[in-house]
Amino acid sequence: MMRKKVCTLVTFVLLTAVAWAQPDRWQQRVKYTMDIAMNVTTNRFTGKQRLEYTNNSPDTLKKVFYHLYWNAFQPNSMMDNRSRVLGQKRVNNRADWDPRVKDRILNLKEDEIGYQKILSLKMNGAAQKYNVQETILEVFLSQPIAPKAKVVFDMDFEAQVPLQVRRSGRDNPQTGVRYSMSQWYPKMCEYDYEGWHPTPYIAREFYGVWGDYEVNITIDKKYMIGGSGYLQNANQVGFGYQDAGIKVPASTGSTLTWRFVAPNVHDFMWAADPDYVHLTRTIANGPVIHVIYNRDTTLLTQKYNALPDNDRKAFANAEKYIQDFDEKWKRVADAAVIVLPYIEKKFGAYPYKQYSFIQGGDGGMEYPMGTLLFGPSISTAIHEWMHSWYQMMLGTNESEYAWMDEGFTSYASSLVTNYYQTVTNSKVTENIVGTGPRKKVLVDSLAGSNSFLGKANPHEDGYDGYFGLVASHMEEPLTTHADHFESNFAYSLASYAKGEVFLEQLGYIVGAPVRDKILIDYYNQWRFKHPNVNDFIRVAEKASDMKLDWYREYFVNTTKTIDYGIDSLWEEGGKSKIRIKRIGNMPMPIDVLIQFKDGSKLMAYVPMYLMFGQKPVEDASIPRNVYEPWKWTHPQYTFEINRKLTDLKVIEIDPTMRLADVERKNNKLDIPW
Repeated sequence: MMRKKVCTLVTFVLLTAVAWAQPDRWQQRVKYTMDIAMNVTTNRFTGKQRLEYTNNSPDTLKKVFYHLYWNAFQPNSMMDNRSRVLGQKRVNNRADWDPRVKDRILNLKEDEIGYQKILSLKMNGAAQKYNVQETILEVFLSQPIAPKAKVVFDMDFEAQVPLQVRRSGRDNPQTGVRYSMSQWYPKMCEYDYEGWHPTPYIAREFYGVWGDYEVNITIDKKYMIGGSGYLQNANQVGFGYQDAGIKVPASTGSTLTWRFVAPNVHDFMWAADPDYVHLTRTIANGPVIHVIYNRDTTLLTQKYNALPDNDRKAFANAEKYIQDFDEKWKRVADAAVIVLPYIEKKFGAYPYKQYSFIQGGDGGMEYPMGTLLFGPSISTAIHEWMHSWYQMMLGTNESEYAWMDEGFTSYASSLVTNYYQTVTNSKVTENIVGTGPRKKVLVDSLAGSNSFLGKANPHEDGYDGYFGLVASHMEEPLTTHADHFESNFAYSLASYAKGEVFLEQLGYIVGAPVRDKILIDYYNQWRFKHPNVNDFIRVAEKASDMKLDWYREYFVNTTKTIDYGIDSLWEEGGKSKIRIKRIGNMPMPIDVLIQFKDGSKLMAYVPMYLMFGQKPVEDASIPRNVYEPWKWTHPQYTFEINRKLTDLKVIEIDPTMRLADVERKNNKLDIPW
């Protein structure tokens, strides 16, 4: 009897411990079924949305929130006012607003604004009360949603497609694309371990719930559609989607219904135009690549005629200009085939069966299984495709961790573009057009001032952007919410440039091969799970076997900078003493390359105390001395080498230039004897 009581007590204790233990990272789940009827004359559409919502959280939900993004495109909206306020600031002698937005929303007419109106909303058949707060719909549930329960929301809504201002919209005069349909439907906000994220649409960044989409779009039969998902009735629709040898039946009515499904994604984008051209490429054991662009010859001829005289002469006539336009889009399609094997080896497998590069939007903007591109820029196409890894599969909350999306993507796209140039022997000097800095992806030569033992840093532009941010004295911590930066300038350079530097500099700390392993481990462990910075750091710590929380603390949570210099050197007992100094407020491990007059070299490696570990040898051709860790409380550090002072020729801190040292002039000493 006593044994039974003891067992019962132990069981109770264990169950209680499990109940109070940190739960696994749960994910909410959605399943959208939408029927859309687009009127291309009024630029409005009606929609019926059925949303199966699964509450996988341990919490009881008394309300839910939806995004109504297009309500931002109305005069005096939060997006409009924020843009105009930032436009009053001057940064580098230019207004700090996004030049695509400026004050354009304020001047939209009634038939040019965007809106999403809720006509009815029911949960499990019962009407729900709700309140529209511009771009957020707050729903007061008649019955709470219990943990692990599933409910069904049925919604009728209508929307007007705004004139193209930012990302989505209609009739962009620069591209001629009729409809860029992103952020186009009422979308459930994310609920995670931090609670609800009803983030208003102010300027940038998104966060969504993973799930399955079934989207049926009825539109004028002259229009071709490209977008997320897999087209289910390709042999009835045609437009280049049909199977080989299939004769597509003629449509008997004035419209066509396009039926798409998209599994395990957190958004759905589409675009439509009557002058779209469709290219396809099939990658062996991989996805089908769709390239869809607007080949409106009237618009292209107008663009040719508007060129400066010298540029027109380069094409001879409008026909040659259009042929060149076609060739550039073909190169985008071919580039995707070339780079995917490299991408998957470096960053993980692409899990979907298709990807679409679609002309539309106002720059380059990423979505699941597709991107909207302003034009046929290979560098932009690669950058947006890499978002499939660092947003579409990992799904970090971009508003809180924009740098883990844009910065990691910039890091990856710099490497992929570098690879593309190397294997094709073609220069890529196009600018990435997006919300971030216009950054040159690759310099003309892979050798230059940053070269070390024949290697160059393809992330040089990321470093330059970060150094420019520091010099501006406008830097804010990477922990700043994407919408809450005091300037677009600071947001752009922080999220794109400093985020890129974060990963390259991580390779300096742990060793480049270990950093590469970290990225694969991160992909394998956290895809489809909404990781945050702490999750990434733990993956990095496990792969490197060293502590890295200090790196997050300094480089992410603060704006403290790195600056090291050579202080002095002298000789004692036939040995050279070298003293280096920490000038900046952020401690780092230090590589010091010493070159001798006889041509030999030595790498002095000084770990940083908080690491509790050391990186592996990166270059076996250079002997390495490992010294005691440098304590961050001490601004100076002295080490010795077993050579006379007169043997020394050059001393250089961080010869690979991966350290984000804001003042490199004091990093190198040429000894004049």
